[in-house]
Amino acid sequence: MLKRIFDFTLALSGIVLSFPLWTLISLAIYLEDGLPIFYLQERIGKEARIFRAVKFRSMIKDAEKDSGPVQAKEEDPRVTKTGRMLRATAMDELPQLINIIKGEMSFVGPRALRPQEKEVQDSSIKSVFDYPGFSERNKVRPGLTGIAQIVAKRDIDRQNKFKYDLYYIKNQSFLLDLYLIIVSFLITFKGRWESRIEKFSFLAKYFKNI
Repeated sequence: MLKRIFDFTLALSGIVLSFPLWTLISLAIYLEDGLPIFYLQERIGKEARIFRAVKFRSMIKDAEKDSGPVQAKEEDPRVTKTGRMLRATAMDELPQLINIIKGEMSFVGPRALRPQEKEVQDSSIKSVFDYPGFSERNKVRPGLTGIAQIVAKRDIDRQNKFKYDLYYIKNQSFLLDLYLIIVSFLITFKGRWESRIEKFSFLAKYFKNI
């Protein structure tokens, strides 16, 4: 209950304080590639409930029309110039504060997965429901940030990302959440969310033996 109150209060404050950013980002997207400004994407929530995450559009229109759900790669040609800036700073995920207010997400938790997507290392489509550890990580709300989002290199396989999620679920606490939120802000200021190397070396070393 305390986590939910904290999430709701922080998300509402974040929307109010970041409103000028919403205006600037919307204008930048529109000037480069027109409408739509926002992009709704199906994600898997707590207890495997499907919800629609709200994001600023960072890719060209109909980017997945022919390929289906595919995780973005380094130097992905589908990503717009504005989108590269948004993804590097995680500003494309700012509208997910709405999902947090609605109770579909939390600030900290496992990444909200898409029902199906192609792995970076694998051209075949494999349902995330089939990965070991999926049911355990699905017992909590997915997060805007988390250990896996911060520590894991961008292109590691799904199974290795899951181990960070499971560690968080077993060790979650208010202080850990607060620490991960602060670190996330630092990564945003550095513009390193799309980095293929370690985003925050101290944490990477601390969690490397998970």
